Amino acid sequence: MQILRCPAQLQLLEEALRKSLPTTLPVLGTVMTVARGNPASHEVLVDSWPHFGIVLTRLRPEEHRDPRDYYTNQLAVFYRDKGALQALLRGTEAVTRARAFQIMGMQDGLDEAVREVASARGLKVETIQHRALISPEPPQPRRQMPPGLRLAPVSPSHVPLLNATWALGGNARSQAFLLGLVRTLPSACLLGPRGRPVCWSLLDGQGCLRHGYTVPAWRGHGLTGVVVAAIGRELHARGFPVYGAVRPHNTASLRALQASGFLPQPGTFYMILGTPK
Repeated sequence: MQILRCPAQLQLLEEALRKSLPTTLPVLGTVMTVARGNPASHEVLVDSWPHFGIVLTRLRPEEHRDPRDYYTNQLAVFYRDKGALQALLRGTEAVTRARAFQIMGMQDGLDEAVREVASARGLKVETIQHRALISPEPPQPRRQMPPGLRLAPVSPSHVPLLNATWALGGNARSQAFLLGLVRTLPSACLLGPRGRPVCWSLLDGQGCLRHGYTVPAWRGHGLTGVVVAAIGRELHARGFPVYGAVRPHNTASLRALQASGFLPQPGTFYMILGTPK
């Protein structure tokens, strides 16, 4: 695999990936993040250049600190044929026996291929399916912000609350991961009268709006639209696709995003988690 570092190469890859949206969403978002300062410390690999069969984005190897941390060890994959995917998985660029991982992609067959290889190498595998939604234009909140609330970036001091309310969180690794996102990537929250967040959304290293949450007492007021619009306007101005990934059963979040101008996309956004047994 060849690492692409040249800005001109990353620009050409970005243009190629845009032609295959929405299938390329997590890879395209990562490539654009890498090309614009690389705050998440990822790298972009291809099997050949300029004619590639597969693109892999991953955390830079020197950033690996905890072999059981699948939160930080994020990878995204887009492939043009399954043979290229199988060739990648036979090596050690993506899946190794000793390291937890989180692989994202939007192609059918990715889940089965990763699960087969990871299980054979002694890892425990879990797949979480999401629905991807794109806002073609800057998102627009369907309601005005209620009196008494204030829009602000998420602060590092808010991270314990975010960690406690995240379905995949609640531990030291997830808290460290969230803290890294808050410190390096755009975020938005609404602060209540006492300065405590009541609604928030973060951007991850794949350029995806994630980790959105509204505290129960403030649900039903259209707050999600306010925070995603704040981040979405910035992303749209920088040329990023404005997209989110939501669990299919989370009907409230799906409705909230669609009310703000997001359109559901075909296919499944896969998040495949692997951990050493």
